[in-house]
Amino acid sequence: MELALIDTLRKLNRAIALIVGLGLLGMAAFVVADIALRQVHASFGGSEEFAGYAMALVSSWGMAYALLELGHIRIDLIRSRTGQTARALFDVFSMIVMSGVVVMIAVKCWPVVERAIDNGSRANTPMATPLAWVQIPWFVGWVWFAVMTCLVTLAAISLLVRGRGVETEAFVGAFSEQDSL
Repeated sequence: MELALIDTLRKLNRAIALIVGLGLLGMAAFVVADIALRQVHASFGGSEEFAGYAMALVSSWGMAYALLELGHIRIDLIRSRTGQTARALFDVFSMIVMSGVVVMIAVKCWPVVERAIDNGSRANTPMATPLAWVQIPWFVGWVWFAVMTCLVTLAAISLLVRGRGVETEAFVGAFSEQDSL
C-alpha cells in the first residue's frame, strides 16, 4: 500500500513538474522575446517582474518533485557508515524533521497571502500586479510540498514499523556521491 502511494505521488509530481516546466519555458521565451525587442527600441515591459514570479512558483511547486526524486541535498556522513536498519531510522528521522519544517513554512506563508488579499496589495512596479495572483499559487505550492512530506513520512514510518525499513531507501534515502559514480 505504501509503495503504491509513493508511486501515485511520483506520477502526480511528474505531471506537475511538466506543467511547471512548460510554464518556465514559456517565461524564458517571453524574456528572450523582450530582450530581442529591446534591440529595436521596443519592449513588452515587466519581463523581469514576471520572471521573478515564475521563479517563486517554480521553487514552491518544484520542491515536492525533488523530494520523491531524491533531489534534496542531505549530509550523510554518519548514515553512510551504518547498517540498513540504522540508515532507515536516519532517513525516517530526516523526513520527520523535513515535514515539521515544511509544514511550518506553509503555515507561515498564509499570513503573507492573507495580508495581500485583505489589503489589495499590488507590486511596487509599473505593472502594479495584484500580489495575491502570485502569492496564492505560491502558497498552494508550499501546501502541496507540506502534504507530500507528511504523506511520504507516514509511508516511511509505516514500512519501518512493519519491519520493511529497507524499502524506504528508494523514496526517502540519500545516495552518496560514490553511489552516483
